[in-house]
Amino acid sequence: MALSSSNIATGRAADSTLEHSAVRKAARRFIPLLALAYFFNYLDRTSVGFAALTMNRDLDLTATQFGWGAGIMFAGYCLFEIPSNLALYRFGARRWLARIMITWGLFAAATALAVGPKSFYAIRLMLGIGEAGFFPGVIFFLAVWFPPAYRTRVLAWFTVSTPLSSLVGGPLSAGLLHMDGVLGLAGWRWMFVVQGLPACVLGFLVLKMLDDKPADAKWLSHDERQALQGAFDREDTSSRKKKHFVAALKDVRTYILAMISFGFTMGSYGIGIWLPQMLRAHGMSVAKTGWMSAVPYFFATVALLWWAKRVDSRGGPIANLAAGLLIGAIALGVSTYFHQLLPTMAGLTLALIGTIAGRTIFYTLPTSFLSGQAAAGGLAFINSFGALGGFVGPYLIGYLKDGFGTFSAGMIGLSIALGITTLLTLSLHAFGSGEQA
Repeated sequence: MALSSSNIATGRAADSTLEHSAVRKAARRFIPLLALAYFFNYLDRTSVGFAALTMNRDLDLTATQFGWGAGIMFAGYCLFEIPSNLALYRFGARRWLARIMITWGLFAAATALAVGPKSFYAIRLMLGIGEAGFFPGVIFFLAVWFPPAYRTRVLAWFTVSTPLSSLVGGPLSAGLLHMDGVLGLAGWRWMFVVQGLPACVLGFLVLKMLDDKPADAKWLSHDERQALQGAFDREDTSSRKKKHFVAALKDVRTYILAMISFGFTMGSYGIGIWLPQMLRAHGMSVAKTGWMSAVPYFFATVALLWWAKRVDSRGGPIANLAAGLLIGAIALGVSTYFHQLLPTMAGLTLALIGTIAGRTIFYTLPTSFLSGQAAAGGLAFINSFGALGGFVGPYLIGYLKDGFGTFSAGMIGLSIALGITTLLTLSLHAFGSGEQA
């Protein structure tokens, strides 16, 4: 019996070693590519805020019209999010993610063709349709490849592209605006072309590098594939996860998570898209605006990685998500009492830290009770409803700016939204949701 127990222990240790080896190989193969893709994804969404510094004049856009055009992308995104992710589940992540990236890259570059408000609206709407399903599709893909013990860290290294995109994208966008007149094109048109087309190239790399599931990976040894699959088999037998999309739609947690996603997306995109114009209102040049806009995202990048590691080691995703959102709500509210640049920047920085770090923690929660088709469709539903916040946030700030002549009213609105979202997050404790995530 002792010999048998020793053999079992040895076998488990060997499986654990093989599992770690498989996870490391998968992380090295997938994460840099997908993180780079998400870098351009976020950049193509938010760089319109820098384009506005000169584009609004050329296209004769009011603040409300710009807010509408910046946000309407999310309307197309929301309408096609669930069909896109169900198609991903049917056709495989490799092919479908590649298709998404190629089409969004083409539409992002096509924004350079806008000649007025209506064409700007139409192209932004098509951009949303083209990229629908990318983010939840990647989250689903990572859940297929990485067991729960690794997911928070893996999601952190993937979603760190959000703050990095703005950290690098601010100075990059400002620099591209200085190409004004090259080959007869305005600088903002060059910005859309240069930042949009790389997604098409990355789409072909995704088609070559990704495998839909561990069993398809020829670059893993047979034993590594078996060990990785064993980790998922143990997860399936020890959990009561929903496996069908209809079951996900019957679970109240799906709707609570969708509302939480709406709240923090409203905050992060409302700030991110309007940040360049808020800084410009302090009399900065375009170049200085680009560099100053990177400051909040530098701190958000550091905080995101630290916070993800903390949640991985100590647990408590719900409490940590609520803490991040509460920090954002308070910071935005307090910042409106000051009109100097330094306190304004401090408030915006804390708000972005809370919402961006919270986003990473948040996406470990749906996969704690959803798997298979339920995870693909459920993530898409949660993200599509949440993406409406990406429309409401920028539009609300533009509308209030036109109405009150100041950005403070919009910041107060976002502060209230994040406060409500904090309460929704805490309500998840009633269901015991995500404490194992």
